[in-house]
Amino acid sequence: MQEIRVLIDNRERNQQLLRTLESSGAKTSFMQLPVADYIISDRMCIERKTITDFENSIIDTRLFDQANRMGEAFTKPILIVEGRDSDSRLGRNVMYGAITSIYSDYNIQVIRTETPEESAYAIFKLAEREQGVKDRSPKVLGRKKAHNTHEWQIMLLSSVPGVGPKLSKQLLSEFKSVRGVFSASVEELMVVDKIGKKKAEKIYTVVNSVIDQLDNGDQDENIG
Repeated sequence: MQEIRVLIDNRERNQQLLRTLESSGAKTSFMQLPVADYIISDRMCIERKTITDFENSIIDTRLFDQANRMGEAFTKPILIVEGRDSDSRLGRNVMYGAITSIYSDYNIQVIRTETPEESAYAIFKLAEREQGVKDRSPKVLGRKKAHNTHEWQIMLLSSVPGVGPKLSKQLLSEFKSVRGVFSASVEELMVVDKIGKKKAEKIYTVVNSVIDQLDNGDQDENIG
């Protein structure tokens, strides 16, 4: 039987997951990875987030930075979102809006699991298929985070629901700065190609809504 290897970032220390992964037959190696939490072949990496981690990374925009770097380094990046929808604080509309953006804007496949054990099984089966069928050994790829001002601007705008990297660049080209985008009216936003009235209104609402004047239901409806 072929040995299944999994490279794991040395900051990823969920013992429940690691025990399950090793009991499934994986040989694990720990190191500091430039991108993702797990590398299982020369083309596939995996980022694992609990729902709490996932939502925090939406709020501080880390999610879109990580997605961009994973996509640059690997041709088949995977995101595992672990936990139940009932654990969500931001609401389904926000969470699934971000998942949709990760898939459509960054071409990252998203797998939902409920427990660390399920995540471990998913990681092992993916590694088994990658390494068993094509004999693809894990390979460390990617760059450490290092951004210039323009890249930070793109990541900031990409955190807005419905706005990916390409659209962020178009918005910056039109309005010259993030402040210019956030100051734009619905009609001004609609000048940009691919932004219709509905999307312009959503961007405007996200940027200008005062949170303490909204209840949870309103937030979910407006931001999803």
